[in-house]
Amino acid sequence: MTPSLALCYNLVPMSRHNSLKLPDGRDCFYETTVRVRYAETDQMGVVYYGNYYLWFEVGRVELCRQLGFEYKKMESDDDSFIVVAESSCRYRKPAKFDDVLRIRTRIAEAQRRTIRFAYEIYRDESNELLANGETFHVICDRLGRPKSLPEKYRKLFGVAPLHSTIPADRSHSISKK
Repeated sequence: MTPSLALCYNLVPMSRHNSLKLPDGRDCFYETTVRVRYAETDQMGVVYYGNYYLWFEVGRVELCRQLGFEYKKMESDDDSFIVVAESSCRYRKPAKFDDVLRIRTRIAEAQRRTIRFAYEIYRDESNELLANGETFHVICDRLGRPKSLPEKYRKLFGVAPLHSTIPADRSHSISKK
């Protein structure tokens, strides 16, 4: 594990939106790389715009793996799917055939039933920012019904644990009228 990745495990929730930060206040990004394939480009060797969304997904899946779980097991074992509800991408410079791209992904906001991811895609060789964007997701079961993020993932995504709104010492003292 790289030192910066190790720091990301010491997450500090910041603000009511639980944006994950490193202890020094910087955003906690997870990184992976891909090489642009010929099939991902047009005749001019420029990447087709829709491929950036595929790379956002690569970043999300790798972020989960770097947090210590496989997204496919979250689906199969916990009936929890991270369903895209909104997406955006700002294209700044074109990626081209055979470029090595660095995909940086972070959890921008995590709540009980929703997660927002933020992405930056760089040309690795020159460190040029090519695109950045966000996706907003709703946690759903296999039938598409919204549900709460299972407890075992809550800390990993920076969501406060579930707790009762009734204080423990008063839970038995509520009387029926």
